[in-house]
Amino acid sequence: MSILPRILTLPGWQNSGPDHWQSRWEHLHGYERLEQHDWQRPLRGDWSARLQEVVVDSPGPVLLVAHSLACILVAWWAAHSPDACKVQGALLVAPPDVERTDLRQPLPGWAPIARQPLPFPAVLVASRNDPYGSSTHAQALADAWGAGYIDVGERGHLNAESGLGDWPEGLALLHTLIATKDKA
Repeated sequence: MSILPRILTLPGWQNSGPDHWQSRWEHLHGYERLEQHDWQRPLRGDWSARLQEVVVDSPGPVLLVAHSLACILVAWWAAHSPDACKVQGALLVAPPDVERTDLRQPLPGWAPIARQPLPFPAVLVASRNDPYGSSTHAQALADAWGAGYIDVGERGHLNAESGLGDWPEGLALLHTLIATKDKA
């Protein structure tokens, strides 16, 4: 019998508000938020150190549920952490293109994006009309990271403003990741 992973939600820049699907999942399913020290001025090194601290302190395996900038965090952290082996999988939703000129200024230090294959199973979910990153960019990241790619059509940044509610489709993808790992 396998041990159920600790499911960590990783919000992006400016955190996830109460109507965001991550917050709803925490309330409905008891998932835990990875709190960062500064949501308004995210520093890649600080965010990476915080993720490292929480993964190392987890008694068993973890599963990461990342939104937006946290997808970029997961890739960077996984490329540098010897403890990435504790991660059973990752659901990566709406990764922004932090290499774009308009995002480099408010998010200094996040480019370049780590493009090494992830050492754990992952699914990347993207929208065709995400204002922070094109679907072409998201597909390229999925390919580089060795992640499955799910195109959900035109749904914006896949956040509270997208009207996803409890986002059952995303939860089904998360359960698929868990089930896939259980079969391994």
